[in-house]
Amino acid sequence: MFQAGLPHFAVGPIVKGFGRGSRELRIPTANYPDEVVQNLPKEIATGVYCGFASVNKEEVHKMVMSIGWNPFYENSQKTMETHIMHNFQDDFYGAELRVVMLGYLRPEKKFDSVDDLIAEIRADIDAADALLNESKFSVYRTNCFFTEDDNDQQKSTEGVQKTRRRGLCNHVESCILS
Repeated sequence: MFQAGLPHFAVGPIVKGFGRGSRELRIPTANYPDEVVQNLPKEIATGVYCGFASVNKEEVHKMVMSIGWNPFYENSQKTMETHIMHNFQDDFYGAELRVVMLGYLRPEKKFDSVDDLIAEIRADIDAADALLNESKFSVYRTNCFFTEDDNDQQKSTEGVQKTRRRGLCNHVESCILS
């Protein structure tokens, strides 16, 4: 469960992924562009994480996120694919996705079949659902990160310090914005 670099806050536009989440797996994902993926701190290992997410600063929902190369599909590029635990009616490509990664669930795995992959993702969702109800995590659901204005969003090291003083991360040791 413990992972260096957490909590980690990330914000960026939602881009079209490989299309497998909705179509093949029936578990839709919101994907970050390469620039956000490349800004991940080195201590953030590949694997499956849980936390909270918001699209366009609207309602905050639980989420699970896969970071890595998706060994089952043998991807050649690293991705950050977020499954928001909510039934959205429409796609939202181009919208702003804000996430806070709070917990590390497991490393990446290579599965023998799509059914095995789907079963593991469903187990990840169940684990995240339970874990994020714990008070030490659920407090992040109302973090001002999910509602602050873009002009307040600071991405430089200096900005992180300003953000920490403003209260975004004043109760955690590390806070890095992508």
